[in-house]
Amino acid sequence: MFDLGTSFLASVARDPNAVAIVDGDTRLSYRQWFGKISSLVASFDRVGLKPGDHVLTVLQNRWEAATVYWACQLAGLVITPINWRAKADELDFCIEDSEACALVYQDVSREAVADSKLAAGLQRIGVGLPGAGGAFAFEDLIAADAEEAVARVSAEAWSIMLYTSGTTSKPKGVPRRHRAERAAAIAHVAQNLYGRFERTLGVMPLYHTMGVRSLIAMSVIGGTFVCLPRYDSKQALSLLENEKITNLYLVPTLYHDLIHHSDFAQANISSVRKLGFAGASMTDGLLKKLDAIFKPDLFVNHYGSSEVYTCTIDQNPLAKPGSAGRAGINQNIRVVRLGASSASELAKTDEEGEIIALLAGDEAFEGYWRRPEADAKAIRDGWYFTGDTGFADADGDLFVTGRVDDMIITGGENVSPVEIESCLSLHPAVSEVAVVGLADEKWGKIVAAFVKRNAPVSEEDLEQYCRSSGLANFKRPRRFVFVESIPKSPVGKLLRRLLVAGEYQSETSPPNAA
Repeated sequence: MFDLGTSFLASVARDPNAVAIVDGDTRLSYRQWFGKISSLVASFDRVGLKPGDHVLTVLQNRWEAATVYWACQLAGLVITPINWRAKADELDFCIEDSEACALVYQDVSREAVADSKLAAGLQRIGVGLPGAGGAFAFEDLIAADAEEAVARVSAEAWSIMLYTSGTTSKPKGVPRRHRAERAAAIAHVAQNLYGRFERTLGVMPLYHTMGVRSLIAMSVIGGTFVCLPRYDSKQALSLLENEKITNLYLVPTLYHDLIHHSDFAQANISSVRKLGFAGASMTDGLLKKLDAIFKPDLFVNHYGSSEVYTCTIDQNPLAKPGSAGRAGINQNIRVVRLGASSASELAKTDEEGEIIALLAGDEAFEGYWRRPEADAKAIRDGWYFTGDTGFADADGDLFVTGRVDDMIITGGENVSPVEIESCLSLHPAVSEVAVVGLADEKWGKIVAAFVKRNAPVSEEDLEQYCRSSGLANFKRPRRFVFVESIPKSPVGKLLRRLLVAGEYQSETSPPNAA
């Protein structure tokens, strides 16, 4: 298999004049972009970086970040992107843990770099920061004279190291090889039926597996990656129309924000023909709204992770709402009993258990970065234990119900938050909803629903709605809390732990209140 550097060289040769990347007024063809990437590779050599070194990046989705990505692939460097919102202590953890040799940052991450205890010991590159003390200017590095870069490592070399979110413990590094990354991108193209010269909205962060996959996938098909450095629904709608975006690959939260923006009704979205989502389950209500509004040629539910990019794919999620489909073309999955110690302890049909994925798959990782205790917990019998709960129905379709840690045990019964959220999401007055278990002396935990309203509705109304929907009695919320917003991570994942901890803002006034 090609390494990613060779893969990009093939893209340049195949479609030299196709538009590769757009970022504001910056618009580069593959040939033009390759020239700048080659200069950066040569500059990496001049500052002493060598194959295998980790390059930590703290950047938003801008063309410079994508340029650093491809330069690292050609130079054999291991790009290690982290959230541009990282604080100094988080930055220091990643610098030390990855043993990074260089750091690339911009204005939004400048303060964290300045406050970092370890950043000063690295080769530093500032993007859009002329004269930053002790740092090379990115603009100078890409202007340097250079011969065309060549790929320096094989498909077996490390390509990237992503960090897990670290919501319950220190973030874990997930190193992935060139071959696994390219296999994941090829599968992404195939499973989303992308054609040549597709145009995607590059808004999922390049420190997240969805963002990286979009970037590589576009290069494979001579497509265009249209940068949106920080999500804003108004800007996103403008780009959909002006850049003739053909496909969207987003987390459900961003879809929600997009279609509920005041400008949406006037926006021209006719160029968008393919929708894909990942990162979290999509409620039935949002699924139906998106299908009715976009009328896409293809609507794909992609379930995966940083560790194993694709677990399952459903190319027709409306046919069986809630289903994540079946194993992707590079994967095999199982559902084992909750608490299973081996991959052979299979759950029964419709029995909720833990989802596991075969590590022999082409897209899979091989273990965490220097975390043997995490490997021992997650890897058994050649399978990756995802920590996600779900079940397979009689047709063999997978339903992802949440995280093992999110499971609500109330009165001895297991309750999945996702099922209740999907039910409540169909109520016309519910804009967003998140369900958690709150401590209770009698039941152990009670089911609590945190609701963001878009129209007047009472707790009694929602209680009656749950009853009439057929939701089992033990699953119905015993408490409803109306909130101003649902807490989420930077990539749109629900942060249930904040609701459990009481870190939310209660609604100040009901919708349409006098």
